[in-house]
Parts: sequence; structure tokens; C-alpha cells
Amino acid sequence: MASEPSRSCGECDLCCTVLRVDVLRKAGGQRCRHQRGEGGCGIYDQRPGICRAYRCLWLKGGLRDSDRPDRLGAVLDLSVEEGPAYVGIRQLSEGTFEASVRLSQIAEDFRQTLPVRITRAEDASNPNRPYRVMLPSGVEHRIEGEWTEVWRDGALVHRKRMPFAERSFRRLFLAVQGWRVRRSS
Repeated sequence: MASEPSRSCGECDLCCTVLRVDVLRKAGGQRCRHQRGEGGCGIYDQRPGICRAYRCLWLKGGLRDSDRPDRLGAVLDLSVEEGPAYVGIRQLSEGTFEASVRLSQIAEDFRQTLPVRITRAEDASNPNRPYRVMLPSGVEHRIEGEWTEVWRDGALVHRKRMPFAERSFRRLFLAVQGWRVRRSS
């Protein structure tokens, strides 16, 4: 088994903005109150376990040396915890993915073997936030709330709404999730 390359975050602290850290009551897409202006963490030695354990795809050696998240404007990771595995691209702000030739190249490379999910960090707390899932053979799903558009090679193939049972379950799930967030605040 190959070992991970010897990489360190250096000045990059994009994950501190993009990721959600419940223990610090920090929502995804919001700058952490412990981030220092010059990069790094003000509570590094006492940072929560989730912060200690997190390693983006760049730190793990899954990207080129030049693809550090702060340079790309997005944090990339391999998600294997919830359902099928996928590569996640969490762009710091809207339009980052579309404006980056390199992010597009990375997505094209990965989508041949794994779905690539593209989200915006600034929408992390919005349950109806739009996101994209890139699949092999030029297929892409664009999801927003209860609606899905299927695109092939840049052209809209069809648009459909979730079936009634899925919409009902989704609404119940979001209501319970919202109740838990309000209760913990």
C-alpha cells in the first residue's frame, strides 16, 4: 500500500470555511471564528476531533501538488460514509467551478469511475440548495429541492419532480433535522 505524500496545509485553511463543525456551532460555508487572518487555526492544539481527523483529497495525495484547495477555490474529498462513494467538490462561492479549467479537468477525470458532486459552501444550510452530480458518458443531474434535471452532453434531456412518497419522506426528514438544529442552538 502506497503511503500518503508528505503534505501539510500550509497557508490553506479553506476547509475551515467550507466544512460544518457542530461542536463549534459553525455552519458549513461560514468562516470559523478561530481562523487567523494569515491562515491557520487559533485553537490548533485544542481543535475538535473532526478537525483533527479531516484530510481533503489534496492532503491524501489524490490531486496534483498545485491543486491545493485555496488555489482551486474548492475543497475536494472522497465521500464513502453515506451511501455510494462519490467525489465531492465544495466550491467556496458560486461560479468557482465554471470559471476553473482545472476543476473541470479534475471532475472529468474522476467522473469516469465515481460520481462527482458539486456544491456551493455558501448554501450548506439550505436544504433546497442546488447541486450537480456528474456521471460517466456526459450525463449530469442538476438537483434543486424536489426537482431533478437530467442533462447529456450539455443539453437538457428531461426535468422531473420527486415522486410523492419521496417528497413526503424528504419533508419529514428536513422537519426533524430542523428541529434538532433548533434544539441544539
